[in-house]
Amino acid sequence: MNTAEKKAVICLAGLTACGKSTVARRLARKYGLEYVSGGTVLKELALNMRYKAKDKGWWETNEGTRFLEERLSDPQFDKKVDSQLLEWADRGNVVLDSWTMPWLLKQGFKIWLEVSPKERAKRLARRDSINLEDADRAIYAKDGKTKMIYENLYGFKLGEDYSPFDLILNSELLTSDQVFEVLSLVIDHLIFGMKTMKL
Repeated sequence: MNTAEKKAVICLAGLTACGKSTVARRLARKYGLEYVSGGTVLKELALNMRYKAKDKGWWETNEGTRFLEERLSDPQFDKKVDSQLLEWADRGNVVLDSWTMPWLLKQGFKIWLEVSPKERAKRLARRDSINLEDADRAIYAKDGKTKMIYENLYGFKLGEDYSPFDLILNSELLTSDQVFEVLSLVIDHLIFGMKTMKL
């Protein structure tokens, strides 16, 4: 049986540079599910507003920070994105890469990837080819403003409230492949009822 027949909804969340987008794409490919990114939908909105939202590292640029400020003062952007993501979730057979969906969805398997700010800054510096000091500043600024947006909009504390999650994985010392393997084992067993090897 195709795993997608079960109408799976898998949601991954975690703060900037924790690796959620990478593993979410891989899980979607493995299980034959759609991959939908809240960040990508937000970038599309930014492009429509004449921001020059490039792919890699845009959120950490001055322009990305300006858009973050605009979102902070006007919740319409995030509400529009979340409405679209909820529609995807309702259809099923999807992996959602989103900060808000774990709190807004009633269904689905919800995963939080935990990585320290120090390690996330190192990963961001490597990913975007910037120095560690700039990466650390970007992480600090983005974390703070993003948390404020969602607390103001929905009342939850991103990165502090873990109550919606079915699985919290500290991936600080794991490679991307190892994170994928661990999550695959759990999803095989808990969502699709496959027999898996023990960890």
